[in-house]
Amino acid sequence: MSTRTGKQTIVLGSPPVVIGGAAIVGKKEGDGPLARFFDQIIDDEYFGEKSFEKAESRLLRDTLVKTLEKCGKSASNVHFIISGDLQNQCTAASYAFRDVQVPFLGIYGACSTMAESLAIGAVLIDAGAAEMTACITSSHFCSAEKQFRYPLEFGSQRTPTAQWTVTGAGCILLEKQGNGPGITHLTCGTVIDMGIKDANNMGGAMAPAACDTILRHLEDTGRSLDYYDLVLTGDLGSFGRSMLVKLLRDNGVDPGDRYNDCGCMIFDLERQDVVCGGSGCGCSAAVLSTYVLELMNQRKLNKVLFVATGALLSPTWIQQGDSIPSIAHAVSLENTP
Repeated sequence: MSTRTGKQTIVLGSPPVVIGGAAIVGKKEGDGPLARFFDQIIDDEYFGEKSFEKAESRLLRDTLVKTLEKCGKSASNVHFIISGDLQNQCTAASYAFRDVQVPFLGIYGACSTMAESLAIGAVLIDAGAAEMTACITSSHFCSAEKQFRYPLEFGSQRTPTAQWTVTGAGCILLEKQGNGPGITHLTCGTVIDMGIKDANNMGGAMAPAACDTILRHLEDTGRSLDYYDLVLTGDLGSFGRSMLVKLLRDNGVDPGDRYNDCGCMIFDLERQDVVCGGSGCGCSAAVLSTYVLELMNQRKLNKVLFVATGALLSPTWIQQGDSIPSIAHAVSLENTP
């Protein structure tokens, strides 16, 4: 049974197991350095649908199907689907799973949604309320641009701190027992707002939230960052990544070479013209459910702290001159000895 330690951390009594994962991404992501790890790369941003929004729904639906096939499971084995996206009212997820007869929890944490999904899915299993949960999130460059910034036809110029929303979806299947890394600890973050008002500087807005959650996790658990083989944020991009390193060092924590960011990993920042790197719910989900999971299954990584970050802004509030509140949730994934 789950218990609390410290102020914000949950310890899972019987750590739920990551039995498998999958990701489907777009063409630009498929041209990046992690291409070989993804399960499918689509060439058409519409993915055979009539709109970008419907394409994102299909990304979610097909990624769930792909994950179940890889794990030898069916939808009837899943007790909860916990999913979110960047569209208003999480409609990509709601429409994706309307024909899947599985209890559905739609959630929103901006780019932190994958960690939030894993936290909810893990606690449900550890509490005995489920045997298996599907944790899945998505984003789509075209639908996100249209909603949060400008329609693509506008051709707006990107600022030096901008990031490129990933087109993709990632899914992880959690089970009470099985083969794979277990989720041992969850540190749920608090909303942090440092007064940043530039909607093109999400990395700068989110870095303080990532720092706060990481420091809280270390304090609550009594661990140091040396405990982990990899500390992975998502998605601060190169600007937010540098800012987080400075913030941690200012607080006496040196992340060293064990730290990386999903937004800096999914694209080639020098070659692909993405400015500061990737963002979006699908970015960290795709990296975690394929690349990181494969390394953990190969025992090249045994202890990973996954810290997904989210900028909790809306265009309406930004246009009214308000600042950007942010959040970060940490999930500890560990192989048993």
